[in-house]
Amino acid sequence: MPKSILVADDEPKIVALIRSYLEASGFRVVPAFDGIEALAAFRSSAPDCLVLDINMPGMDGLSLARELRKSSEVPIIFLTALADEVDRVVGLELGADDYVTKPFSPRELVARVKAVLRRSMQGEEGVKGRERESIVRGELRLDPTKRTCAVGGLAVALTSVQFDLLALMAGKPGKVWTRLEILDGISGSAHEGYDRTIDAHIKNVRKALGDEIDAPRFIETVRGVGYRFMESGDEA
Repeated sequence: MPKSILVADDEPKIVALIRSYLEASGFRVVPAFDGIEALAAFRSSAPDCLVLDINMPGMDGLSLARELRKSSEVPIIFLTALADEVDRVVGLELGADDYVTKPFSPRELVARVKAVLRRSMQGEEGVKGRERESIVRGELRLDPTKRTCAVGGLAVALTSVQFDLLALMAGKPGKVWTRLEILDGISGSAHEGYDRTIDAHIKNVRKALGDEIDAPRFIETVRGVGYRFMESGDEA
């Protein structure tokens, strides 16, 4: 069965353009032209990935993502205008996996779709170059095969990119990671705005783990450099 991609944008020409490139790459496309229609299409078709314009009538892309994240970790890629940096950061903080700025390359968008789908597939590639053994750091336990996370025995819900980021860092406790190294480790390619992208994902991971920025148990900020997964995993 081909993977299905829900594409939502209030400009029919953009939806048609994206649809043609995705279908040429073997995907099945579910089109929608506003946020309310996209929400209904998501519930009826259960797509494998969503490509959402941020500025849509009825329900904008940010509101739609917020609603979806209440019950689903499906990969989300936002389409956003180049100048709307605040919207991009907010979208990532809501749990989006990636964003593509308008005007965009359809081929790049297809590549981004393929990348987030690879990351979300359990038991396949997972984090680049990582063994499939469980990672245990203090109260934290990650199972890369099942792609599950638990803290103190309690399950923690993470999106695919959040899981990959945490597994990457927890795999090498004590190592200081620059933002570019983290981005390359979880996606294999850098793109404009990477620093804010990683900061937003780190914020989400900390929130999911119940980690306090001023008294971290897991992820520590290294000022002027990046981030480090603490070697003990259980001390500030």
